[in-house]
Amino acid sequence: MPRVKLFKEEEVLHKAVELFWKKGYHATSIQDLVTFLGINRASLYDTFGGKRSLFDKALTMYRKTNMERTRTFLHSHDQVKTGFRRLFEIVLDEAVCDSDKKGCFVVNATTELVSVDKEISEKLKDNQKTMENVFYEYLLSGVKTGEISDKKDLKTISSLIYTLMGGTQVIAKIASDKKKLQASIDMALSVLD
Repeated sequence: MPRVKLFKEEEVLHKAVELFWKKGYHATSIQDLVTFLGINRASLYDTFGGKRSLFDKALTMYRKTNMERTRTFLHSHDQVKTGFRRLFEIVLDEAVCDSDKKGCFVVNATTELVSVDKEISEKLKDNQKTMENVFYEYLLSGVKTGEISDKKDLKTISSLIYTLMGGTQVIAKIASDKKKLQASIDMALSVLD
């Protein structure tokens, strides 16, 4: 008789993101996953194919969710400059208030795995491209309304914003001076003026 799954895959993926985010890929053992996810080893391997495959699926789900959430958040603000400033306020608040100093799941995966895992490296490059396109589309909406000059290099600004988001989350791990971080963000976002 076949085994019946007693868990929902999406819930397990969310929990896997949480654990990998907190501990990192290499520091997370199969036993850590079994214990934290509340599933047995056989189910982990049968459903997800093991630790590496589970990480890949968790990263994919996180990237998709984060991209959709960011796009929706930005487009909920009619003023592009306000949308970006509010996005960075949230990023900064979350980073400074995070007692675990987790940073960003994608940034952590980049620093830990990009040099040792070609497949993950490609996914992370795709993540950068996707997020920069989200920022570019939003900046373009500001050009269409006249809020942002059509003389601005929107592709470069999109790249700057992506870099600033990741950098803010890294620096907040070691420096929790919110005012200093906010001043850096304000300076960088002045390119929108």
